[in-house]
Amino acid sequence: MPVSRRAFLLFPLPAAVALRRVAAAEAGGPVVVIQRFYDALLSVMKEAKRLSFDQRYQRLAPAVAQTYNLGLMSRLTIGPEWNRLQPAQQQAVTDAFSRYTISLYANRFDDFNGERFEVDPNTTTNANGVLVQSAFIKADREKIVFNYLMRQTGELWQAIDVYLDGTISQLATQRSEYGSVLQQGGVDALVKQLDERIAGLRKG
Repeated sequence: MPVSRRAFLLFPLPAAVALRRVAAAEAGGPVVVIQRFYDALLSVMKEAKRLSFDQRYQRLAPAVAQTYNLGLMSRLTIGPEWNRLQPAQQQAVTDAFSRYTISLYANRFDDFNGERFEVDPNTTTNANGVLVQSAFIKADREKIVFNYLMRQTGELWQAIDVYLDGTISQLATQRSEYGSVLQQGGVDALVKQLDERIAGLRKG
């Protein structure tokens, strides 16, 4: 169970440190993080027929926030332009990016027909982090590969990129697209575009 910030203020330092260690241990290593995320996705998929988009969104939001380092991903997606943004602009982009990421999952995983996920217990280390290989097995046995680039912050492992079909970087794709929008219309245009896409996902 997540430990609230308020809880840390109510405990002396040794207890707070112990609680942080418990939380990190519960978070697990990179493979465990992805497996737990898939468990959350499957749980929502199996109930999707009776859940609205907003209900799926609410159910998946904590899992997405725990699995992905959405703040870092927002910064990496924007690239060098990020340092030229005001703090309020950075927060606006991060919030919109986070809502959009959660909305993608709420939209795409809206049914269940016997699909399953597979996660390779072996990881690969590279210069940017640790790669967790996985696959989504559809009802007709078609396999879609999703590989997650994981990075550790303290004792917490989170994804900072996803490679569709094992090679197509979501981060690189979005960086190219978002960079163009920023150049043409600035932060307001980017946030507006993401909000419009979220509205479209909500409508199905």
